[in-house]
Amino acid sequence: MPSTVKIFDTTLRDGNQAKGISLSLQDKLHLARLLDDFGIDYIEGGWPNATNPIDIAFFEECHNIKWKHAKISAFGSTRRPDTTAAKDKVLSFLVKAKSPVITIFGKSWDIHVTKVLRTSLKKNLEMIEDSVSFLKKHTEEVIYDAEHFFDGYKANPEYAIKTLEAAAKGGADCVVLCDTNGGMGLPWEIEDITKEIVNKLSCPIGIHAHNDSGTAIANSLAAVKGGAVHAQGTINGYGERCGNTSLSVLIPSLQLKMGKQVSTPTRLKLLRKLSINVSEIVNSAEDIRQPFVGSAAFAHKGGAHIDGVRKVSYSFEHIDPTLVGNARDFIVSNQSGAGLVLEKIKKIKPDADKRDPKVQEILANIKELESQGFHFEIGEGSFHLMVRRTLGMVKEKFKVLSYRVIEENRKHITTYSEATVKIKVKDEFIHMAAEGSGPVDAMSQAARLALQPFFPSLKQVRLVDYKVRVLDDNGGTGSTVRVWIRFHDQTKGKEATWNTIGVSENIIKASWMALMDGFNYKLLIHK
Repeated sequence: MPSTVKIFDTTLRDGNQAKGISLSLQDKLHLARLLDDFGIDYIEGGWPNATNPIDIAFFEECHNIKWKHAKISAFGSTRRPDTTAAKDKVLSFLVKAKSPVITIFGKSWDIHVTKVLRTSLKKNLEMIEDSVSFLKKHTEEVIYDAEHFFDGYKANPEYAIKTLEAAAKGGADCVVLCDTNGGMGLPWEIEDITKEIVNKLSCPIGIHAHNDSGTAIANSLAAVKGGAVHAQGTINGYGERCGNTSLSVLIPSLQLKMGKQVSTPTRLKLLRKLSINVSEIVNSAEDIRQPFVGSAAFAHKGGAHIDGVRKVSYSFEHIDPTLVGNARDFIVSNQSGAGLVLEKIKKIKPDADKRDPKVQEILANIKELESQGFHFEIGEGSFHLMVRRTLGMVKEKFKVLSYRVIEENRKHITTYSEATVKIKVKDEFIHMAAEGSGPVDAMSQAARLALQPFFPSLKQVRLVDYKVRVLDDNGGTGSTVRVWIRFHDQTKGKEATWNTIGVSENIIKASWMALMDGFNYKLLIHK
């Protein structure tokens, strides 16, 4: 079997089709950068067409970004039965996207051809070959997704294989076998069928699995065992219905269990952080029991388990959690991930010693704050500030004396938000008010007006994302919420981003905490 498997991420496209997920342009760009930083080979950005302006804008923005590793792919379908490839509107939009890779899907199941597309089996083969051939003239690489392939193979194997051959004849760089229904193939079937296709086609073969039977990851691994060298999925398994193959699980399984070359060890250690960041961006609660990356993946509560892990870690752990950026958590002993946290502290203060009372205080604070709902892995700005303050490494630039927000409905038409802040800078007291498009914007504007005369660099700071997560659903409108804010700064040609968090039963207070951490982080770290 080949030692390398290319990873194709479709979180921005197939993941965005999940119930409850709706990505903005900024969400997509942020996600794409995270995936690229991690080392994903292909990022499917979306389906650019007349009804999807966000995806059109995404591909336009992509041309202004220097990607480190990933190839960006546009997504679409084969041409329609009643036109030519050159005149087809779907293919036209794909060409206009000018992405280095184009991925198109076509029909493999004869029932879809005759009863959904309502065309002939022969015409469908022509559509596949024509579309691939046409797109090959306009982009570097064409990937063909054989939709419902395993359903089609079971119903009419001879015809299903002909559809793949049509794509290969058109010049497809990779043909992907799709278990679109997510339940027509079990692992041993997937492996056998993939083996047969690998032996019949000369081009690389890939796998795209859905999780409707709970076997997407197993099916993807089986396909790789059968010879597939390209695997598709989404971070955390987001996607249609029950979701897609979770790359958060597939990537370490391929690399650590099957010995495939997928990522570097250094990048693999960023996997948990990637998983958590993606869940925050899509505004979905973390699956704490997700293998490898979930916060409970290496949590031990039973006495025998804890005793065993302490003596021989692999007696109750299938891998070293640090390989994927996770940490062991002893629930009963209350010693969650101390070593990992100490590593982060040492990045701030290299000579930090676990025996130092201040370091112990930080570890205790983190444990307490995270029990309240803080999540420092997605709020590195807040983490840095907490550590530096505890270690006495910062001198506060300003002090907030009070703040207030008023929401006023004028003439029952428009709601106005006004914030008032009282801040002390050195020996000066500043009392400032400002209006905004909402309470958070009003607070941000008032704080900026108060602080910018003293700290002009804050003018460059922008809030590029803001999300609220309800942490418990038992308190109704009094539930605890976590606010997550992403900041962007570009000063003297240097670009920087950082995230902060705030937690409270009061959404205004949580927002203020995250806002002030964001401004403080800029002043204390970036000067």
